[in-house]
Amino acid sequence: MSEYTTIQGDTWDLISFKIWENEFYTSDLIKANPEYNNIVFFNAGTVLNIPEIEIIDETVKPPWA
Repeated sequence: MSEYTTIQGDTWDLISFKIWENEFYTSDLIKANPEYNNIVFFNAGTVLNIPEIEIIDETVKPPWA
């Protein structure tokens, strides 16, 4: 598991986008850092665990699409 150190004003979805270029993985990030789940806007210097995730190929569409 890698780490990310927040900058002032970071939010969960912004961090997810910075790391994986997609806000879809925000819940995975929060689950990996339950001690911070009540934070909306981070102060600078908070070290978060970045979980290993399976990236979903967004170009693949279901058969009915």
